[in-house]
Amino acid sequence: MNRPVLAAALAMSTALATPAFSETVLRLDEVPVGELDPAKATDYADNILMFNVYDTLVLPNQGGPGHQPHLASGWSVDDTGTVYTFTLRDDVKFESGNPMTAADVVFSLDRMRAIGKGFSYLFDNVETIKAVGDDTVEFTLKAPAAPFLSSLMLLPIVDKALVMDNLGEGDGEMGDWGEAFLSADSAGTGAYTVTSHNPQDETVMAKNPGYFLGVPDGAPDVARLRYGLEPATVRTLIAQGEHDISSQWIPPEVARAIAGNGGHLLSESGTGGFYMKMNTQKAPLDDVNCRRALASAFDYATALQIVAVTDDVSLGRPSTGAIPVGMFGANSADAPLTRDMEAAKAFLAECPYDPAEWNLEISWIAEVPVEERFALMMQANFAELGISSEIVKVPWALFTELVTDPEKTPHISQLFTNALSGDIDTLLYPMYHSSVAGTWQSPEYLNDPEVDRLLDAGRAATDDAERQEIYTRLNARLMELAPTIYVYDRNSVFAASPRVSVPAMSDPAQAFGLDGIGFSFRLMDVDG
Repeated sequence: MNRPVLAAALAMSTALATPAFSETVLRLDEVPVGELDPAKATDYADNILMFNVYDTLVLPNQGGPGHQPHLASGWSVDDTGTVYTFTLRDDVKFESGNPMTAADVVFSLDRMRAIGKGFSYLFDNVETIKAVGDDTVEFTLKAPAAPFLSSLMLLPIVDKALVMDNLGEGDGEMGDWGEAFLSADSAGTGAYTVTSHNPQDETVMAKNPGYFLGVPDGAPDVARLRYGLEPATVRTLIAQGEHDISSQWIPPEVARAIAGNGGHLLSESGTGGFYMKMNTQKAPLDDVNCRRALASAFDYATALQIVAVTDDVSLGRPSTGAIPVGMFGANSADAPLTRDMEAAKAFLAECPYDPAEWNLEISWIAEVPVEERFALMMQANFAELGISSEIVKVPWALFTELVTDPEKTPHISQLFTNALSGDIDTLLYPMYHSSVAGTWQSPEYLNDPEVDRLLDAGRAATDDAERQEIYTRLNARLMELAPTIYVYDRNSVFAASPRVSVPAMSDPAQAFGLDGIGFSFRLMDVDG
């Protein structure tokens, strides 16, 4: 090839290889598996996907309590407190181009309840839902319920027409309700659309140019949510400018190192905590005195030292009981839980099982390495009582399978759990109501009629003073039963590169009181 032709060819290849604009890419990580179907979403990675790809009727206010309209333009409640009427915006389209109507809202709830997974239990109190024309939806509850409005933040609206075109095989005329389709593709109105999804590796999302609120220019054009990165890998990638936000599961010293190397820390003060959940259906922890002995022997002060990131930033705040400080029924912040070995020995003396014959299985989630330190600490704590234990490393995907059977569930499981909608009901009900045992949130398998009664009463009450009284009694009952060791109240910390600004996770005035929504990419700013 002669030089002029070669030069022309090189120029053409360069032009073809150069994009028309500089695309900004946000890279972050979470533990696998990322569940894309919003009817089956339950954990933190799922919430990140859900709040970016789908929208809900209402959202939490930023910087304070309460809710604001989102897909709805407003709502009203009748005098009985059981009929909620929502008027919908008329400018919302799904990524398919289909307009969002009341029929989509009805379909989304019907689908979630038919599948019966995820957050479907939050809507057990909904007696009927109906579309009143294209722009109005009416929910009728079986009884007044304070948590209902907040639960709607966990009802993502899906594109009925698109799902109906992609029904898979299954029982009944609705087949699989589009489960196979929505486990790999998206059908939302969100600010981002899914371009590829591998729940064990990575989900890639791109800006939705038709988003009804618009997406600011400074928001990332593409977001790459990676699954299962090792903490050392995250640290190296951020230092090299190849990663932007760590998960909350990295060890404190890694977050500290990233922040000290030009990065910064983001935080989300969740309405939940870090818990050691005891399997109440497996001996010896089927006895309350055995459980109370372990809870009394636990070293709460050392646990907080383990999760300190800096002198000013920590993954936890002292726990005072079963309910995080600041929520209905919580004990005073002035009375943190402390270790009491004398009480531990007294409870152990009342335990019908010989501690010399115990061999507790203490599990920790493989993707959360800091949990191994807690497992070792517990092992040492319990050894002081003459109790033997073994530590088992369990991948998250396997753990969620194990806890469906109390016989396979470890004696002690370590978990971070939060009030999923911001309401206390969505923290305690999925943990302790006997009707929902056997999920990742409830490996205690607690079955106590008084706890069930109080949970049902708290869900039905609408008066704040009444709810405070109910949950105060529930707090006391849970501490008496000791199904869980309440390690600390949670404060999630993420390490970020300097090119990323996340006001919802750095400015309290812009923070949301709902897990995961701070990762709404449209509210971020990413330098090219």
